[in-house]
Amino acid sequence: MSVPLDDGMVVYEGDPPVRVERVSSVEEGDLATVRRLELGSHTGTHVDAPAHFIAGGAGVDELPLDALVGEAAVVDLSAHAGDLDAAALRGRRVPCDGERVLLKTRNADLWDAGGFRPDYVGVTEDGARELVGRGVRLLGIDYLSIAPSGDPVPAHRVLLEAGVVILEGLDLRAAAEGPHELVCLPLRLRGGDGAPARALLRPLSGERSLRRSFGMTVHGRLLAANRPRRF
Repeated sequence: MSVPLDDGMVVYEGDPPVRVERVSSVEEGDLATVRRLELGSHTGTHVDAPAHFIAGGAGVDELPLDALVGEAAVVDLSAHAGDLDAAALRGRRVPCDGERVLLKTRNADLWDAGGFRPDYVGVTEDGARELVGRGVRLLGIDYLSIAPSGDPVPAHRVLLEAGVVILEGLDLRAAAEGPHELVCLPLRLRGGDGAPARALLRPLSGERSLRRSFGMTVHGRLLAANRPRRF
C-alpha cells in the first residue's frame, strides 16, 4: 500500500526532492548507522490535511483517527481512461455512505515511469462533490494527487472543506476490488499541511465484509464515540 521512501524518488511537480543520506555507519566504525532525511510533507504515500489548501485549516495532527482506521472499499476504475468526474463515478459501484473509499486506477503503471507524469488520473470537482454527497470520510488514490494536474485546487477544496481526509500516493497494484481493513497512520507533524503515512490494507473475509452502506454497527458507533478522535 505505501510506496517506499528512497533517495531521488518521484515527487509531485514542484515539490522538494527526496534526499536520503547516510551520515554514520557501523560498517565504517561508527557507533550506529544514522540517515538524514530531506523531503516534502507530500512525499510518497501521504495524507492531506485541510491546511494544505485552506487558510487556517486544521493540521494533520488534528485529523480524526477514526477516519484513518477501519473498513474501506477498493473500487477498481482501471478501465476508465480519463479523469473521474461525477458521471464516471456514478457509472461504477462506488458505495453509498462508504466511509473510506480507495480508487484503483490506471495510475498503477505510472509508478515505474521513472519521473513525474502529469497525465495521471484524478478526481474532478464535480466528482469530488459526488463522493462528498455519498458520505465519504476518507478518499484515497493511487498517485501523488487526488485532483488532475491541470486543475488541482477545486477538488481538493471540495473534499477538505467537507472534512474528507485525502490519502494520496497509494500503491494499489496488489489490491483486489472489494472490502478491506485500512490502517493509515501519518506522521504527527504539528500543524502540518500533510505528512507521509504508512498505510496497511488487509482483505476482509465474507462474513466481515462491508455492509451495503459501508457503515459501522450500532455497537461500533458507540465504541467510536468513546475513543479519542485526535492523535
